[in-house]
Amino acid sequence: MTISIAIAGKGGSGKTSTASLIIRYLIRKGLVPVLAVDADGNANLGESLGLTVDKTIGSIIAAFNDDKISIPSGLTKGAYLERKLNEAIVESKGLDLISMGRGEGTGCYCYPNTVLKKFIDELQDNYACLVLDNEAGMEHLSRHTTENIDELFIISDHSVKGVRTAARIIELINELKLSVGRQSVIINRVPQAMDNHVIQELEQLKIKPLATIPLDGEILKYDLEKISLLDLPDSSEAVKAVGQFMDAVLDK
Repeated sequence: MTISIAIAGKGGSGKTSTASLIIRYLIRKGLVPVLAVDADGNANLGESLGLTVDKTIGSIIAAFNDDKISIPSGLTKGAYLERKLNEAIVESKGLDLISMGRGEGTGCYCYPNTVLKKFIDELQDNYACLVLDNEAGMEHLSRHTTENIDELFIISDHSVKGVRTAARIIELINELKLSVGRQSVIINRVPQAMDNHVIQELEQLKIKPLATIPLDGEILKYDLEKISLLDLPDSSEAVKAVGQFMDAVLDK
């Protein structure tokens, strides 16, 4: 059975870097193949993983709609589109990546999101693990992209705003009655000690974080030098933190 993991949180909280470190963990543990899904219209998970994305779900849909296509005999338009979607899969050792990309119009992600969700449902049984890196905010929740998930990690940066966003995400999940096996808050980019304002906000909102991930200069260095986060050394403080909470989660 596929282990499904989704990442949510506000913009700038480090969702994509966290997703990348989770994928690194799964690969190192031999929980492969992994299907990584970049469900953000501003796709950048591929860059963090050192993979080149030439086609996205959005670009394939746009080309499909714009071009005068000749559909092979015996195929419906829908079936032909499904065949073309396979071109969006970026394959590498132990890891495949699908990126949603942009929608049909400015700010429109509804149809690509629907196609992506259906495509994931068809593919995921072929993989040991699914890691879904969502767009910032909460829109993906109302579109039910983040549903039928075993583990939802809600990422907050080390800020009061980040914690409040995490609380709103939890509230919306409960309102929508989404099918999520377990949801956990993770505080990312924490300096040497948690600030009292952040601690007080967590206590006031009755949030007990599953874990914290320390501020790690190596992640910034790898990003600037365009090096895959999969290549981070075991000595990385962020790698250690992710390894600890993933060990705990998978052991339950």
